[in-house]
Amino acid sequence: MTTKTSAYLEIRTDGPVASLVLNRPDKLNALTIPTLDALDHACGELERSRDIRVVILSSTNAKAFCAGADISEWGTLPPTDMWRLWTRVGHRIFDRLAQLPQPTIAAIDGLALGGGLELALACDLRVAGPASRFGLPETKIGAVPGWGGTIRLQGAVGVPQAKRLIFTGAQIDAAEALRIGLVQEVVASESAQTRVMELANGIAGNAPFAVRLTKQLLDAKTGGVPAETIAAGLAALLEDGQEGVRAFKEKRKPVFKDA
Repeated sequence: MTTKTSAYLEIRTDGPVASLVLNRPDKLNALTIPTLDALDHACGELERSRDIRVVILSSTNAKAFCAGADISEWGTLPPTDMWRLWTRVGHRIFDRLAQLPQPTIAAIDGLALGGGLELALACDLRVAGPASRFGLPETKIGAVPGWGGTIRLQGAVGVPQAKRLIFTGAQIDAAEALRIGLVQEVVASESAQTRVMELANGIAGNAPFAVRLTKQLLDAKTGGVPAETIAAGLAALLEDGQEGVRAFKEKRKPVFKDA
């Protein structure tokens, strides 16, 4: 296993599995611009990787996966900076995480609140420890979820449950999260990392391009990566696509064959 550490984020690589580990334990991994920048950089590396087949997102703090956006950073921003420097940046980076070609698994233990729950929702799968708690409490402080939570939460649990959680700002436990489909598995905290790695290695053992293509097809239906990117990649591989490139380089008219 290899480990790289950047601002508030550790990147661990174990064969075909990469783990992005939130590492601001004294602040319950509350998200800051440096943390978001580190996550953005890590996603850029993962997008280009041919070796990594599954990505795990976890925390070094057993009490908190992520307690949300650090209010000390955004609470005093004027509206224009809130939009320009906070909401838009976080939304773009969470979208980038969601659109990674590799399947992603959020390993959650402890709090996943506000932006922390939105971060977990940007992953494909969520596995939780029994002490985990989930919520979008923004309405309690006069705010609204700003990093994709409204869209991704309703995709995970349905519109009525999403409305219940967002309107009330209530926290739910792991058992309730499993019941409504917010998480896919609940496992004992001491075995959570083992189970997540087992799940990740199981996925990594399957045909990598089949897994990536399936993820893209599923995401296209929910408004994620458009299916046209699959068609574009396929077209480039076909004889007509290769002939078009050759003809362009040779400065001649392409000769296409019947399908």
